[in-house]
Amino acid sequence: MATIKIKQVKSRIGAPIDQKRTLDSLGLTKMNRVVEREDSPVLRGMIKKVQHLVAIVD
Repeated sequence: MATIKIKQVKSRIGAPIDQKRTLDSLGLTKMNRVVEREDSPVLRGMIKKVQHLVAIVD
């Protein structure tokens, strides 16, 4: 299956608790970290929720 690389580009400080938990479930704990996850509709929804804090890396 296809994978997506996600990078946290903005700090979680000041974000609501649900967005912080979404970042945790994505595996992003610090800025500029890149994680690789399998593409799924659930993952796409999580990315959309925190799209202002993350970026998709090629």
